[in-house]
Amino acid sequence: MSERLNALKTMLDQKPDDSFLRYGFAMELGRTGALEQAVSEYRALLEQNADYPAAYFHGGQALEKLGRLDEARAMYEAGIGVTTRLGDAHTRSELQAALDMLG
Repeated sequence: MSERLNALKTMLDQKPDDSFLRYGFAMELGRTGALEQAVSEYRALLEQNADYPAAYFHGGQALEKLGRLDEARAMYEAGIGVTTRLGDAHTRSELQAALDMLG
């Protein structure tokens, strides 16, 4: 595990309910190629905080890279519902574009 991942993991262990830390940890896992772990962290984040729009997008992207297209589609669709409810048009459009690309 990289120094950055170790540091994020240590902080997350101290503050397991911190959505921003969990998101950062998931993003870093994805950057290092640990996509399965990243998906697990995005899902854990969304269980804690279903109103974290970026987790739907990046979680869906990780699932796509893993070839789990039905799961990616479902994550994008769930994110579209959340961003519509929150009035987050920008992230909603990104999620819709990703969903459209899946076909």
